[in-house]
Amino acid sequence: MIEKQTRRSFLITSVAVAGGITASTAFQQAAKPTATMPERVLGRTGVNLPIFGLGGAGQTPLSWYDRERDAEAIIQKALELGIRYFDTAASYGPSEDYLGKVLPPHRAKLFLASKTDKRDYDGAWRELERSLKRLNTDYLDLWQLHHVSFASELDTIFSPSGAITALEEAIQQKLVRFAGITGHHDPEIIAEGLRRYPFHATLIPVNAADQHHPRPFLPVVMPIAQAKNVGVIAMKVPAYGRLFKPGGLAGMQQALGYSMSQPGVHCCVIAAEDITQLEHNVKVARAFQPLSQQELNAIAQQTANIWEDTTFFRAWT
Repeated sequence: MIEKQTRRSFLITSVAVAGGITASTAFQQAAKPTATMPERVLGRTGVNLPIFGLGGAGQTPLSWYDRERDAEAIIQKALELGIRYFDTAASYGPSEDYLGKVLPPHRAKLFLASKTDKRDYDGAWRELERSLKRLNTDYLDLWQLHHVSFASELDTIFSPSGAITALEEAIQQKLVRFAGITGHHDPEIIAEGLRRYPFHATLIPVNAADQHHPRPFLPVVMPIAQAKNVGVIAMKVPAYGRLFKPGGLAGMQQALGYSMSQPGVHCCVIAAEDITQLEHNVKVARAFQPLSQQELNAIAQQTANIWEDTTFFRAWT
């Protein structure tokens, strides 16, 4: 126990010195930036968030080592546009570093999420320490077990020396507020993870092509998530733009509209290649209105002939 307390004290001290910031336990009481995006409560976290958050992965400047200036400009613009949810991961190249250079002065009013793909206790702890230092913060709002794909991974995670113990200790030590699990390979694995542990949130693919896949995510994961009031965050909303290929969707209005009209989905994270794209995505999110079932069916039908190309990420593990 002494070692763990020392670790926490060291982390808080080193981050405060580097970033000149302190933790906030009053996120929900913090002043909201001027924003007109619809907001929803993220499951049982009780946190109210805009429906659109900035993703830190994908083929975008936030995950490229030679695009620091562009990445920081996108992050700064996101703040100006009222985005409060920033999503990253230890494995997203320099993404955490870039966020850590821009976000600290605004930390108290943000929801900051990162991830670890380590399945063991020691590996997960090391990645958390690294993430906190890179992000220049002394806590994460959401720390997620990243791209969990196989039953064997769940067995390791939930073993006595598994990553779940690191996650629990991090919450106890107030280095993490909420626990999450993510995956884009097999919905049954995410569903089993939600059955095994009271995660606060899950990040899963929610797009118009997924229902055509032999193993769609929503019908498998959503009943469990809703029963347990798990916050559901949509990813792969435009499938890296592949949903917009000829014969597919007309644009982000349909892609985001479809994902955010699914019952039980609370918000989505989408990366941006440049500021213009980010501004367009935020404009779409601000104008969002829930779609009717007839409209959803029509949008899904538009992806019927391109679903294999637009669910390519399902093969990633």
